[in-house]
Amino acid sequence: MFFLTSSYLIKFSTDVLGITPAAMGAIFLASRIWDAMSDPLAGYLSDRTRTRIGRRRPWMLAGAVPVGAVFALMWSPPETLTPQALVLWTGIMVVLFYTGMTVFMMPHDSLGAELSTGYHDRNRLFGVRRACFGIGAISALAALAWLSSAADARGDARAIAGGAAVITSLLMIFTAWRIRERPEYQGRGARNPLGAVSDIWRNPHARLLLLVFFLQQIGVGAVTIMAAYFSQYVLGAPGAVAWILGTFFVTSLVAIPLWVRLGQRFEKKSLCLVSMCVVSLAMGALGFMGEGDLVGVTLVAGLAGGAGACLDVLFPSIQADVIDYDELRTGERKEGMYFAAWSFAFKTASGLAGMLVGFLLGASGFEPNVEQTQSTKWAIRALMSGIPFFCYSAGLLVFMRFGLSRSLHAEIRSAIDARVS
Repeated sequence: MFFLTSSYLIKFSTDVLGITPAAMGAIFLASRIWDAMSDPLAGYLSDRTRTRIGRRRPWMLAGAVPVGAVFALMWSPPETLTPQALVLWTGIMVVLFYTGMTVFMMPHDSLGAELSTGYHDRNRLFGVRRACFGIGAISALAALAWLSSAADARGDARAIAGGAAVITSLLMIFTAWRIRERPEYQGRGARNPLGAVSDIWRNPHARLLLLVFFLQQIGVGAVTIMAAYFSQYVLGAPGAVAWILGTFFVTSLVAIPLWVRLGQRFEKKSLCLVSMCVVSLAMGALGFMGEGDLVGVTLVAGLAGGAGACLDVLFPSIQADVIDYDELRTGERKEGMYFAAWSFAFKTASGLAGMLVGFLLGASGFEPNVEQTQSTKWAIRALMSGIPFFCYSAGLLVFMRFGLSRSLHAEIRSAIDARVS
C-alpha cells in the first residue's frame, strides 16, 4: 500500500483523474505538515502505553483496519465529483492514509529496536524486515505494471486497492497478534514529550543521522515519483516503469544477505558510505539516458538497488544503536519518539520531494498524455537524476562525521547492563 501510493498516486491523479501536478504537490505537503504533529504524538503515546498485551501491540491492532479502508477509498473517488471536490477527496484520503500508517508503523518500527540489543542481531532483524518490504514492493510493481497499460485505469485501481487493503490489514492484525514484547521495557518511556524531543536533539548521533536520512529521502522521493514519468516521456516505454523498479527491488532483495554478512566484519558506517557513493553515481548516470535506453537504465537500477540495500539494512540498525546511547544518558527507552523523529524526517522529505516535483513539473510545461517538449524532457531528467545525485552526495559528506562506532556501542551496552544489574 505504501509503495504504490508513493510511486504512482501522483501520476494516477494527474493522468487519470485530471488533478494538476501543483495541486497534488500541495496535498502531499499538507499531509506532511499534519505528520509533524501526529508522528511525535503517536511515538510518545506508544512509549507510554501500559496494557496487558504490551505498549506497542494495541496501537498496531488499532491502525490495521482503518488504514486499509482509507487506502481503498483513496484510489476509488466517486466519478460524480466535481474537480474541486475531487481535489478535496484526494487530500483528505491522503492525510488519513498517512495518519493510519503512523498509528501502525510507529510501534512496529520501535519493536524492531527492542527485540534485541545485539549489534549484529539488529542487522539480521532489519535485514529480514527489508526483505519482506521488498517482496511487498515487488507485488506492488505487478499492480503498477497493470495500471500503466490498463484500459479502465479507474476501475482497475479500485479493484487492486480493495484487494491490497484486505490482505495488508489481515497481515497487520496477524503481526500484532503473534509478536511478543519485552516486559522490562514497560513504563520506561519519556515522562514528558517536550523533554523527549529535547533529548533527541541533544543526542549528537541522532541529530546527524536525522540530517543524513532527510537528505537521502528527498532523493528517494524524487526517484519514486518521477519513475513513471521518466519511463513514459523520456524512455518512450510507459510499461517499463515496473521493469525498472522491479530490477531495483529484486537486486536489493538479493543483496540483503551480503550486506548482513559484511556488517559482521566491517563498520556499519564504512559500508553505508560506500553504498551512498555508488547510489549517488548511479542516480547521476540516469540523467544521460534517453529514448530507448532501457538496457542502460536497467543496469543502473540494478546497481542502485544492490548498493542501496546496504542503507535499508544498516540504517535502521544504526538507529537502534543511537537509541542505546540515549538510554545511557537518560535511563529511558523511548524508541517510539526516536522512530517518530526519523519518520517525520522521512515524511517531510517525501512531502518536500512531492511538492518540488509537482511544482517544477508544472513549471516545465508538462501536459499529461502528450508528446513533451525537449525542455520538459530535460526537466524530467533533472528531477529523476539531479535531485537524488545531489542529495546522496550531500548526505555522504555529512555522514562522514558520524562517530558511533562498534567499539563505542559495546562500551555503551556494557555501561547500561552494569547499571541494570
